[in-house]
Formats: sequence, C-alpha cells, structure tokens
Amino acid sequence: MSEEMRRDERVFLMGEEVAEYNGAYKASKGMLDEFGARRVIDTPISELGFTGIAVGAAMNGLRPIVEFMTWNFAVLASDQIINCAAKMLQMSGGQFGAPVVFRGPNGPAGQLAATHSQSFESFYAHVPGLKVVTPSNPYDAKGLLKAAIRDDDPVLVMESEKMYGDKGEVPEGEYIIPIGVADVPRKGSDVTIVSFGKIMKVALEAAEELAKDGIEAEVIDLRSIRPLDIDTIIKSVKKTNRLVIIEESWPMASISSEISHTVQLMAFDYLDAPVRRVTMADTPFAFAVPLIEESLPNVERVVKAVKEVSYAEK
Repeated sequence: MSEEMRRDERVFLMGEEVAEYNGAYKASKGMLDEFGARRVIDTPISELGFTGIAVGAAMNGLRPIVEFMTWNFAVLASDQIINCAAKMLQMSGGQFGAPVVFRGPNGPAGQLAATHSQSFESFYAHVPGLKVVTPSNPYDAKGLLKAAIRDDDPVLVMESEKMYGDKGEVPEGEYIIPIGVADVPRKGSDVTIVSFGKIMKVALEAAEELAKDGIEAEVIDLRSIRPLDIDTIIKSVKKTNRLVIIEESWPMASISSEISHTVQLMAFDYLDAPVRRVTMADTPFAFAVPLIEESLPNVERVVKAVKEVSYAEK
C-alpha cells in the first residue's frame, strides 16, 4: 500500500483503526506517520457510511483502499459494494468508474464463532462488475494487491488474519501478479487439486502425504476468484483425469460448485471419476474446538477424497 501511495497521490487508505492504531492487525503500521491524516483516515464504526464515501471518491478521480476489520462486518457495506461500486460503470454509460480496493480478513480464524467465521468469496464473485482475489502467500499478497490498486474496476482482496504473520520471499523490485491468472505450485500427473487462500496450506500438505502412497497430485492455487482462470484447471484435468476442489466455505452455491459445473461442461470426456469437493460443513460455524475441527477441510479429508477418485474404475 505504501509503495502505491508513493507512486500515485490519488491513492489513500481509510477504515476502522487504520491510522492511530496502525491497523487492527497492523497492516498499516507507520503509514499515518509517512502520509498524514489526509491520506490515512480513521473512520467511525459505520461500514456502510465510509464505504459510500470511498465509492464517491473513486467516482471523482481518487483511488481509495478500504480496509474492513473483517469481511463479516462488510455485510453492512454490501449495499454500496454490490449496488453502487459494481454497477456504476454500466449504469452511468461509462461516465463513472469505481476504482476501489476493498480488503480485509476473510474466513474462519479460530474460535470466533458463527458471525465472525464466514467466507465471502462466492457471495461477491456472484456479482458482475466486481473482481475478487485471495492470496495464499506473501509473494502473491503483494503482487495481487498492487494489481488491485491499479485496476480500474472495484477489486475485493480477501485476506486472513491467520496469515498476517506468515513469512516468504518477496522481491524488493517492482512486480505485479495479473488478476485472473492461477498458479501451479506443484506439478503432478494423477489428480488435480484446486484451492485458494490459506487453505492452500492444507492442499499442499495433503499432496505431500499422497506422494508417500505413490499418488502425484497437481495443485492449482486460483489466486483470482473472479475472473476465474478456468483454462489452467481444464488443462490440468485433461492431464490427470481427476479433480478435487477444496474451499473453506459452505458447499451450496460455492466456488467449487462453479468449477465443478464448468469442468463437466468443458472436459467431461476427460474425467475418469466424479469431481469431489472438500468444503466447510453446511452449518453455521461453531465455537467449540472439536466442532471446528470437524467442520473444516483438513489433510485427512483431502487425502480421503483424492483416494476415492484415484481408485475409481475407469
């Protein structure tokens, strides 16, 4: 964010506790000292109100970054995101755009219970006019955020507070990860595993466990939810003939549902087994640790799903 604010004076940050407190999760540490209160703005606890201000600022030539303390709170701002930001370019006949970045933590993060543990990727990916990205590592987080800030459409960056302490190699030089391009961090020939966000850790760990049993999984990190890089998925499925999709969200009308439909439409003849999904349990999230462990995707569930499709008769 700081690099982009130095590069473009139209970029500014606003949200709850982003300035004086350095961000609820310290994502904006030091930014108030560098850029001042005109460009790093603490807002009231009024998500709908300050999101509307950001959309209006974007319509008038600025490029706001809105930090939500959590995407659970952004439900209150969804009217501005869905009914204004997403539709402004089309409704104005191209006269007004809304180049806003909406970012913050998303999905379950421990014992936060039902109203603070929801994954909203499919909720917003359903809406034309919005772009949705979700990084799984520090390198992608920087490259995707830079791409989002420079994009002329509203972009939602779904992060995770459980990943803010993660470390990884990040180049000092300039780089951008194009929105809509998936990554393939692990090559394989026996089955395709597709996932995104922090649950990629489960996908990659499961792939290592499967390798011990002679099953080589190709793992795809979507990075971008909308637009979706379906070509990379289809290419992989045509090679492996099997597909397992993992996501930390409910199964109904999910990202995995969309991928499953598209794969059977475009690569049905290449499938040697039904597509399997590993998702969150179809119930509000629990507070009790045993129920949390039971409801989330884990390595054991992924390995089981992969073995079910791997040993299916051709």
